[in-house]
Amino acid sequence: MRTVGVEEELLLVDPETGEPRALSAAVLARATRERDGRGEDDGGPDVFEGELHAQMLEFATHPQSGMDELAAEIVRIRAEAAGHAKETGCAVAALATSPLPVQPSVGMGRRYRWMEEQFGIATREQMVCGCHVHVSVESDEEGVAVLDRIRPWLPVLTALSANSPFWQGRETSYSSYRSRVWQRWPSAGPTELFGSAEGYRRRVADMVETGTLLDEGMIYFDARVSARYPTVEVRVADVCLRADTAVLVAALVRGLVETAAREWRAGTGPVDHSVSLLRLAGWRAARSGLTGDLLHPATMRRAPAAEVVEALLDHVGAALSDSGDGQRVRASCADLLRDGNGARVQHEVWRRTGSLRDVVGTCVRLTQEG
Repeated sequence: MRTVGVEEELLLVDPETGEPRALSAAVLARATRERDGRGEDDGGPDVFEGELHAQMLEFATHPQSGMDELAAEIVRIRAEAAGHAKETGCAVAALATSPLPVQPSVGMGRRYRWMEEQFGIATREQMVCGCHVHVSVESDEEGVAVLDRIRPWLPVLTALSANSPFWQGRETSYSSYRSRVWQRWPSAGPTELFGSAEGYRRRVADMVETGTLLDEGMIYFDARVSARYPTVEVRVADVCLRADTAVLVAALVRGLVETAAREWRAGTGPVDHSVSLLRLAGWRAARSGLTGDLLHPATMRRAPAAEVVEALLDHVGAALSDSGDGQRVRASCADLLRDGNGARVQHEVWRRTGSLRDVVGTCVRLTQEG
């Protein structure tokens, strides 16, 4: 059974006004004091981390084999984050962008300052929160074979997780505006086929050697082989409003990785869609979410979102069945298609109340409900 780990980025907001608060240093300090006071030595220092902007807080789960265990850990860490935030005068919200206007505060680290100098306003505007999923692989060769085969399916994950319809106090007409902001990084987006681990390493080295990127950590492909862990890391999802949606994305990513690895071992080659078409599929997913058409991963032609989600479920069906995730994933997808993802929830609150402050307040509550 392949293990799965999830990284989530949360927004720190004022509990009264809903405006983002630059309090990540205070939240991290309190988390450290509490951990040290309990005498924990089980990897606690790596649970919470700072991010590019001081209005953001990141956490990472441990690798898990079961989705029940992963779900419990995400719920627990979200609750811990909410507790630490409350003690420092703010709240946490699983929002991929801030609905209310904000002046992002870039962190003080050398890396962040280099990014601000190099990329200018693109760095200052990157206060966006994503959900990254790590799935274990046996080797870099298997990992790159997976990357080549999962490319056309990744936009469907963006559509499922879409949770960023507002930007700087305005409605954007996108379900996932975070993904559009993320594309401003020079290394972000879909990739050509790599063919082999050597081809992947050569591409990464060539990109770093241009001097445009500080190091390999700034390779922001939609999916990449992790430089730190023996995993494939998929980076296309918005941070999900509800924890169960994050678990759904994680289960689907594991299904995609296992399906791709089986295809590779069986000698089935990847579908060679162009990067141009993959970019259009990503844009369509960001624009429509689950409320309109998507591009079908097999044909790259428009199809209803429900049809495309069903195609994804069929594609990974054997892997989901073998991992015991099939029933859970199908039920979660049905719930999302019926009740809506985070973008739809935000829109419905806004239409009902006309208040972006109420949107943030609702999202604070749903973040903590598990």
